[in-house]
Amino acid sequence: MFMKNGLVSFAPFTLNGTNISECSSYVYLGREINMMNDLAPELSRRKQAAWVAFKSIEDVEQRTPDSLPTFSTQRFSLTYASETWSLRKQDERSLSVIERAVERTMLGVSRFTQARDGMRRSELRQGSKIKDAVLYVKQSKIRWAGHVMCMNDGQEPLVTGFLGMSNVLQEDHRPDVQSSTRGA
Repeated sequence: MFMKNGLVSFAPFTLNGTNISECSSYVYLGREINMMNDLAPELSRRKQAAWVAFKSIEDVEQRTPDSLPTFSTQRFSLTYASETWSLRKQDERSLSVIERAVERTMLGVSRFTQARDGMRRSELRQGSKIKDAVLYVKQSKIRWAGHVMCMNDGQEPLVTGFLGMSNVLQEDHRPDVQSSTRGA
């Protein structure tokens, strides 16, 4: 199978007399690649991987003391290969929604219970001790850019725009539940 962009005209692709079919996306090194550079299918795959990782250790997580960081397995499944993502605001929101759902499951709190008891996001965050996935993705992009900048292969560095992103390291980017949604 092969994938082509819009600059290539339609022509059958053959190799040793065999027609090779065209595909719209493929998975390479654990990341789904498509010509539209749409991150939504990849986030869907990461969401599924995060839930599988969480469910595989859920019973262990419930029996361990609160001080042990068992959420890290889920976070790494959720943010795998995120160094190369170009996150939009809607992608950041999607990551935050996935993270909040796992966080509530870890704490045994349903959305109904959270709304009924008037629990804010900050209270859940303190109870679960989970680090922000969006912040982790942004930090990993900066780490990756630093590694690329330090390479000694004699080529010009391709990544210089990340160096101005130091402000993303300063705060938690997850929004709290607004008071208007709690039924004031």
